[in-house]
Amino acid sequence: MQQSVEALVRVLETYRGRDKVIRTLCYGSQLVGGALSRKAETEVTSQQLGKSLLLFSAQLSHCRTVLRLFDDLSMLAYSHGYGLGGTEEDPGVRWISVLNNLADQLYYPCEHIAWAADAELIKVKSDKWWLLCTVLWGTSLLLGILRSLRVLLLLKKKLRKHGREGDQHSRSQLRGQMRGELLSVLGSMADLSNAIHWMPPGFLWAGRFPNWLVGLMGTVSSVVGLIKMSAGSSD
Repeated sequence: MQQSVEALVRVLETYRGRDKVIRTLCYGSQLVGGALSRKAETEVTSQQLGKSLLLFSAQLSHCRTVLRLFDDLSMLAYSHGYGLGGTEEDPGVRWISVLNNLADQLYYPCEHIAWAADAELIKVKSDKWWLLCTVLWGTSLLLGILRSLRVLLLLKKKLRKHGREGDQHSRSQLRGQMRGELLSVLGSMADLSNAIHWMPPGFLWAGRFPNWLVGLMGTVSSVVGLIKMSAGSSD
């Protein structure tokens, strides 16, 4: 028990760890709150709890938006460090990653403008900026999925080669990398389903997800993020 508490404290002491925990709580609250609000039309207490959880989820989401005001420089430093991906062996992975970094870099200023407009700090309409944020987020997720699929293909080829020539340790490492990429695909697909839901009506299933389903997809991707972070810490 004490070790679990200490591990949680270590996660909360880092910005990325705290963001992942807040994200999980945000979508988890939306999942439970949406489910309670849906089935509790005649149960006043459950319905009130469901609404409270949805409000709590909205506040946590707003909290993450405000915290992302300070993410531009770290993203810029990462993009600058990656550059044109000269260290990547595969050209496909390289250029997908460059485009992914570009979409992520553009996302932050667009979100800042949308947030400032909602807060009435600037006199512009926020709707178009939020839509642009969603498009950039969806683009980033789609590129991330393509990158992971490409990496999986390359790892599979390496695994076949090591199956003939390599040792058990090398094969184990490759399988671990493949599991990580599969988790990335799962988490990104869950997020992409929500991104499409937040697009304008008429685009695929935009606007058709109930609160509980948005919460479920977000919870899946958040748990995947926590698992990957835990695996990275263990490594």
